[in-house]
Amino acid sequence: MTWGRTLVGCPDTEIVAWIDVDTSLAEKAAMELELGDVMTADNLAEAVKASLPDFIVDVSPPSAHCSVVCEALRLGLPVIGEKPMASSMDEARQMVAASQDAGKLYMVSQSRRYNAPMEQYRELVRGLAGVASLNADFFLGPHFGGFRDEMPSPLLLDMSIHTFDQARFLLDADPVSVYCEEFNPSWSWYDGAACANALFEMSDGSRFAFRGSWCAEGLMTSWDSNWRACGRKGTATWDGDRDLRIEEVQVTDGFFSKVSHERPAVDAEGYAYGLDGSLAEFLSALETGTKPQGECSDNIKSLAMVFAALESAKTGARAAIADVLGA
Repeated sequence: MTWGRTLVGCPDTEIVAWIDVDTSLAEKAAMELELGDVMTADNLAEAVKASLPDFIVDVSPPSAHCSVVCEALRLGLPVIGEKPMASSMDEARQMVAASQDAGKLYMVSQSRRYNAPMEQYRELVRGLAGVASLNADFFLGPHFGGFRDEMPSPLLLDMSIHTFDQARFLLDADPVSVYCEEFNPSWSWYDGAACANALFEMSDGSRFAFRGSWCAEGLMTSWDSNWRACGRKGTATWDGDRDLRIEEVQVTDGFFSKVSHERPAVDAEGYAYGLDGSLAEFLSALETGTKPQGECSDNIKSLAMVFAALESAKTGARAAIADVLGA
């Protein structure tokens, strides 16, 4: 429904069909969104033939992403879909190949990239000159109930891709390898490992360190994590909300360097956050032919960070991203 409201609220889009294996759910959504006589169906190919859409929005469960996206691409339609791209790296590779074979755009909506404070933080990070380390702390204690409580690796599988993808964005670098461990406290309400520590080597020589917990009670961080970047010219932090701070080296004489301190104000006027920003970039890419953030051949690197972390946690050894990406 969130994507439905986003599409309804966009002046450049119109929903012409709603497809669900359970047509009663499609009809209910159409009614709640006041879509009038919009077509509802349980068959993608038939709905495409009847409604003639310009693109598909895939909000199916992750286990269905591969089949839905590949079918839409074979039908000659661009796709924007929800993260994670797929439930396995084999499926993700199939989806990238399908996009290339069809010559149609498949973009994964990493909606957390569309965040004004984070974009300002990225500029602060760039100004540090030669970042050596980027650290992200993610500590939350959501009592979801349902499938997440029963997942084998709920933090890494269901949530970490947001933070991992943000690290690629902030550093403008790709992952090379990772060492990761995951664990579950005795008092955790999750069946699987709800905590993880991961250290990534990045292509620019920096290290990205992730510390996370999905059973952290009290003093919780933002959903966008708490960040610290250290570089040659100083250190910049972001609390995942609107608190940006930077201390830059001014004089290196003495036991500690003298630094300046700044807390930049967030400028977010007219900014398209989250799904609004993701949709806007997708539509622009369709119109101009430019490559958007989240294009599948790039986003698969963020997915590989997740599966490499899982492989490392399983084997107790460093995992190479190239081995996980495969051909």
